[in-house]
Amino acid sequence: MDAVKIESPSFRDGGWIPAEHTADGVESPVPLEFDGVPADAVSLALVVHDPDVSRESRPDGVFDHWVVWNIPAEQRRLSAHDAHVGVVGRNTSGDNAWTGPAPPAGDAPHRYVFALYALDAVLELSDSAGRHELESAMAGHVLEEAVMTGRYQRE
Repeated sequence: MDAVKIESPSFRDGGWIPAEHTADGVESPVPLEFDGVPADAVSLALVVHDPDVSRESRPDGVFDHWVVWNIPAEQRRLSAHDAHVGVVGRNTSGDNAWTGPAPPAGDAPHRYVFALYALDAVLELSDSAGRHELESAMAGHVLEEAVMTGRYQRE
């Protein structure tokens, strides 16, 4: 059996995120495709974060762009057309939505980590929860995890 995978038709792992998915474009969510989800998975969760934020801006150095859970285990894609799928939690901006990359101009390229979790449970969380609450709720329920990374930089 293959391990769970996450990919995007917009860019390859380690590649550049197209501007259309960023604050410099129309800020549409990055389309994602999932494969190799374990047969015993009950739901999926997704966290997209930027670990390259300056400590002056955010003391933890992380900005959460998208937090989604209770995605049905049989779901094999997530895009702007699938906005009704799962529960969208709060990102660092305080929004229950995708917030596109917007690193400060002149910064080195920022990394955007897309982490997909196959879970053995449906999580009982309010949509007011963010990444930290999601991570706590997932503890002991992660069957497999897949990660891909995109990059973005403003001139």
